[in-house]
Amino acid sequence: MAQVLQSPTPTSHFSSSTSPPSSDDTILILTTNQEHQPLSLSSSSSSFSSLAVAVNNSFSAVTECEADGKKTRQELSLLAILVTLLRKSLVSCSSDSAAMDIGHPTNVRHVAHVTFDRFNGFLGLPREFEPQLPTIAPSASATVFGVSTESMKLSYDTRGNIVPTILLLMQRHLYAQGGLQAEGIFRINADNNREDYVREQLSKGVVPQDIDVHCLAGLIKAWFRELPRGILDSLSPEQVMQCQTEEDCVELTSQLPQTEASLLEWTINLMADVVQEEHLNKMNVRNIAMVFAPNMTQMVDPLSALMYAVQVMNFLKTLVSRTVKARREAF
Repeated sequence: MAQVLQSPTPTSHFSSSTSPPSSDDTILILTTNQEHQPLSLSSSSSSFSSLAVAVNNSFSAVTECEADGKKTRQELSLLAILVTLLRKSLVSCSSDSAAMDIGHPTNVRHVAHVTFDRFNGFLGLPREFEPQLPTIAPSASATVFGVSTESMKLSYDTRGNIVPTILLLMQRHLYAQGGLQAEGIFRINADNNREDYVREQLSKGVVPQDIDVHCLAGLIKAWFRELPRGILDSLSPEQVMQCQTEEDCVELTSQLPQTEASLLEWTINLMADVVQEEHLNKMNVRNIAMVFAPNMTQMVDPLSALMYAVQVMNFLKTLVSRTVKARREAF
């Protein structure tokens, strides 16, 4: 049957009426399939089709008026009704789409199984992803600074220590560019203008060719300083303070976990390499131990960290002196 809708007033909603409308009302006749059933509006796709049909029918069903002024008012009122209907439908559609959930997935395939091997990097990586990662990824993380060594690629150094590959990469470039002979190496702070860029490249496993040796040395110290846990943090300050002799220091290093012990031995040998070039770089045992000591531990209180750094410096100095002495005796 035909259903008559009167144009709404500012304080009323859409309503159906079977009584003749007033002269100021616009008559909208919507045809429904079932008798005495109102036209339902929803945000589904079928409701939009029904709305379109209703709009077309409403345009064809608007009564012709004799007066031009009355016809103009009817067309404006009809336009207001259509705008309101569309607005309500769009709002309802937006609220429904916000609540959409992913249903049961179909056509699930196992494309690849990728693992990070700590000695060989990423294994099983699909070919299309290879250009996005360095050939030899130094870490499973996005950066090599400030992350645990457990996520880093490892390699053996010349003395059989297992250390992160990124350290060996920086060490190799430092030595190749004459860093051991540079005066004040590991003590002089480099220009930090390019540090962010160099960090980004190192995280990709690349060392810029034109990098300053002091910048590279500073980043080696920064690597230790930014570790989530210092390599000597498994030892208590009391244990370090009680080391009075060379034998005490050697015994204490044997109590370190394997990863920290390897890192400490690598660092001691690096410092010994620097000391052996003391006649050029002006870095003796005390100087090199002093600049490395604050990077070996993580302490929150600055005053405690400063006092503890003195004990760590003496601890490192003893181990470096022992290594340099052993090298001289070997020749």
